[in-house]
Amino acid sequence: ANDNARDASHGRVLKAALRHFAEHGLSAAERAREHAEAAFFAGDSDGYRWWLSICRTLDRRMADAVAARRHAAGEPA
Repeated sequence: ANDNARDASHGRVLKAALRHFAEHGLSAAERAREHAEAAFFAGDSDGYRWWLSICRTLDRRMADAVAARRHAAGEPA
């Protein structure tokens, strides 16, 4: 299996999460969660996954709670 693609993707998310943290400080994970939820309800699955991965990079527990709520509601996480 080629792990390079995952590493490149993870590096891109990490870089975006660090920029997001620099802009929003300690509220960065909360803001990323808000973006993820807004994207979800707008039907933007790519945007949802992107913002959820940024949220997960900053606060795994918060991101897991968002995904669990989607799953409990019968919606794909």
